[in-house]
Amino acid sequence: MKLASFEIGGRRSIGVVLDDEIADIAAGSALPATMETFLALGAEGMARARALATNAPRYSLADVHLLSPVTRPQKYLAIAANYQSHINEVLAANPDYVPPVHQRWFTKLPTATNGPYDPIPMPPESTELDYEAELAIVIGTRCRRVSVADAHSVVAGYTVCNDISVRDWQKRSPTIMLGKAWDGHGPLGPWIVTPDEIGDPHALRITCTVNGEVRQDGSTSEMINNIWEQIAYLSTVFTLEPGDVIATGTPFGTGGSAKPPCYLKIGDVVRCEVEKIGAIEGVVAAEAV
Repeated sequence: MKLASFEIGGRRSIGVVLDDEIADIAAGSALPATMETFLALGAEGMARARALATNAPRYSLADVHLLSPVTRPQKYLAIAANYQSHINEVLAANPDYVPPVHQRWFTKLPTATNGPYDPIPMPPESTELDYEAELAIVIGTRCRRVSVADAHSVVAGYTVCNDISVRDWQKRSPTIMLGKAWDGHGPLGPWIVTPDEIGDPHALRITCTVNGEVRQDGSTSEMINNIWEQIAYLSTVFTLEPGDVIATGTPFGTGGSAKPPCYLKIGDVVRCEVEKIGAIEGVVAAEAV
């Protein structure tokens, strides 16, 4: 099942994507109109969504505005240096870089979320805007200290993430958060795909193109710390809630590690795609200030 958040006629709702249409499962039903609240219903909510999708009002995807599947997650977390190919390119660009021994995490703030096809803001304070195509997890069950063996059971589904990075601000902060958490720099979507349609999440092709040129082409099989290890590690520290987003790392090909660096500029079209999920695409535009 593909679950999406959308807007039509000034009204926000959630729906099930069926080919080129979306079934508005919150219209006229007792289901909530926000994804975070819906996911908190757990298995019961999923079952109701499947049943309602058959007869719910439908709209063409072309007629709705798809939003970030989770518009305001309580936590938007991302792992750094989780693909060896990316570590290698960073080392080649910066020989003084020290790869992490343990999982290294940073926070993208809830205001970083952005729709799958919305413009990517270019802040006037930076000229080093970069892309990172990633597979993201959406948590479906409130949990703490989940074992690696049980981690799969708390996943509501998977979506595509572009971990937009403001590299010069990232370099200024020892925690890198200031380069990762700008408003609008966490596009997600186009929907959440439930685990039954994904199969093995560690065997998915992941790509990024800029203006049609392939910049990244890797596989989630390259992860150093797999998804279950990531969930177990994070939930050791704090409680994960339904709707929390976990971005799982990016492969080789980022613009900041190219020689010379190849940063994004206004007008660039950035497309990130993950096999079995779909693609998100945004045009870099000057941020309104």
